[in-house]
Amino acid sequence: MTADEFAALCVPASCTLHDALARLNDTGRGVLLVLHPDGRLRRTLTDGDLRRAALAHVRDTERIEALPEHPPITIGTDATMPAGLAVLDRHQIDHLPIVDADGRAVDVMFRRELSQRIWLSSPHLGEEETAFVEDAFRTNWIAPLGPHVDGFERDLASYAGVGHAAAVSSGTAAIHLALLLLGVERGDTVFCSSLTFVGSCNPILYCGAQPVFIDSEPQTWNMSPSALERAFAWAKQEGRMPRCVVVVNLYGQSADMDAILPICQRYGVPVLEDAAESLGALYKGRASGSFGRIGVFSFNGNKIITTSGGGMLVADDEALVQRARKLATQAREPAAHYEHVEVGFNYRMSNVLAGIGRGQLKVLEQRVAQRRQVFETYRKELAGHTQLHWMPEPAGDRSTRWLTCFTLDGPHASVKRDLVLRYLERHSIEARPVWKPMHQQPLFRGAPYFAHEGGDLSGSLFDAGICLPSGSNMTDEQQARVIEQLRRALALAEDTRAAA
Repeated sequence: MTADEFAALCVPASCTLHDALARLNDTGRGVLLVLHPDGRLRRTLTDGDLRRAALAHVRDTERIEALPEHPPITIGTDATMPAGLAVLDRHQIDHLPIVDADGRAVDVMFRRELSQRIWLSSPHLGEEETAFVEDAFRTNWIAPLGPHVDGFERDLASYAGVGHAAAVSSGTAAIHLALLLLGVERGDTVFCSSLTFVGSCNPILYCGAQPVFIDSEPQTWNMSPSALERAFAWAKQEGRMPRCVVVVNLYGQSADMDAILPICQRYGVPVLEDAAESLGALYKGRASGSFGRIGVFSFNGNKIITTSGGGMLVADDEALVQRARKLATQAREPAAHYEHVEVGFNYRMSNVLAGIGRGQLKVLEQRVAQRRQVFETYRKELAGHTQLHWMPEPAGDRSTRWLTCFTLDGPHASVKRDLVLRYLERHSIEARPVWKPMHQQPLFRGAPYFAHEGGDLSGSLFDAGICLPSGSNMTDEQQARVIEQLRRALALAEDTRAAA
């Protein structure tokens, strides 16, 4: 609902019943908001109210103020969607006005809208997957091995331009295995991007190691080379050189590998490239995930392609990948019986899920194009909002725009961010803040953190950043709805009274 559409729902109590009926017909929302002269909500007016007035022989030339008083059922601006839905259900109504602290109507929650939720990044399945899954059932290859696992590994390795791949149960499992393969042990230090999902660094704790977090830089929102340099200088002085560096490619955008890799090579420390969010991205023509000693991808349900749950570890070193497969299957030794000499894990992907992955991989380029088009539509339609700044894409790179992200500027950015998120949620649109940096998480309290020059950039991105619905299966109508609601939310956010 645009600002003009909302304004059309608002009428004074001096409006006649005839004019109110005409307005109801024109707006088609089934409700009008009757306001006091100072903008406070006096009551709502529905088709039912007008029918009851007609049955009571009230002439249509009478004013709304002549009707019996009917205090409105409302909810405050800080209320959540579940709370609003509970009020709708309790009173058996289909629309719920939102009022500010002064009782002024600022929005309306509609039941019909709540039933048509727009997700941040929903799975997008097609027809290719069905044939592979049916083959797995027909041949009875259901276990966590089989021809589709082998095929998915080959297909993914070929796409990413690496020699070998191991399909596992999740991206987090792949990171855990990668850390073990790189020799991370209890008491070791591991450098990791701070602006990321916790799955990037929880495995550091699995190994008993200690994370050191590195800030982002503004060109990519990914690991800051200058902060990384200072972290290495500190580590050398403290005798805490890292066993590896986990470089995260955020929201479908590759980190600046030309700057990061030489730093790590100079200190002789391998890179674990966390490409969980960036499958399909290109850095200067080369596939994301192919730069580190080991790369990791995720196929969680919200990723650009999905196996419902799953991940992949990739490397050019065949011995590393073979060892990953062994560790992922309980570290079983090659014996006729079950022989074990080291700790292993139940991390392998099933043949059924790998079949889904093979089908999804066939449409990956199409999914990338669709998500990039989603971003371009947002960028074009919201070009007039100067307080909004999109996540950058360096020249020569191809971001997948897995999620379309932006930041808000101004002194009250975090307040505005929360207002926008609450507004979208009230209209059943899923949006999220940018990741809360790991150095701000209670789990990692006390972990060393190296900020980008000029300050804590990842903290600033979290304070001001929003991720919009970006699914490749989002319809034009759904995106138009997000854009219109976002426009209104941004307008409210810019209202100094609302942002104060």
